[in-house]
Amino acid sequence: MQWTLPNILTVGRILITPVVALLPFIQGYWPKLLALAIFIAAAVTDVVDGRLARARGQVTDLGTLLDPIADKLLLLATLIPIYWISSERRDLYDIPVWGSIPLWVCALLLGRELAMTLFRWWASRRGVVIAADGGGKLKTIFQSIFIGATIAWFAFRDAWRPLGFGSTELGRFWNEFHGAFVALTLAIALTLTLYSFIVYVYRHRHLFHTGSQG
Repeated sequence: MQWTLPNILTVGRILITPVVALLPFIQGYWPKLLALAIFIAAAVTDVVDGRLARARGQVTDLGTLLDPIADKLLLLATLIPIYWISSERRDLYDIPVWGSIPLWVCALLLGRELAMTLFRWWASRRGVVIAADGGGKLKTIFQSIFIGATIAWFAFRDAWRPLGFGSTELGRFWNEFHGAFVALTLAIALTLTLYSFIVYVYRHRHLFHTGSQG
């Protein structure tokens, strides 16, 4: 095990994914807020560990292997409670604007990551390294915003009655605004998910030519 700081951060992200997955299922708004805080910390370390590795010259094979695994596990760990809660507790959370998250949406977000991983592996076998581009990075940003905003929505709705948000104009306004914000970020994330994958494939279409080595 190459115990560099970037690798430790990556392993830490992997270890906390079960916590992020389980906390939203616990009743009350504090578990959701804790899940949100952990998710934000994981998203930040995802950016930091790569920069640290490059800055310190600590890019390792292990880190290269574990980093995308950590990203996909965190995505899975957050989409599972988001899908279940928005589907099974829709009335409890009063989701009038954006509705429950369809299973096909979760499948598309996860499927794209799996397909991109396989495509990168296939390209590397032909001597081509596919680095993340602007579209892919923007997709990740909006995907993270959507996930964070949705977890925050669950926390807000759990605090709706205990903290008296439903009795104030500001609370009712935020109820509509937050729901619309989740819907918008999801739409953008889905669009970028499809767009960035198509761009990756198109830019490296020469790999599909028989006998091409890049």
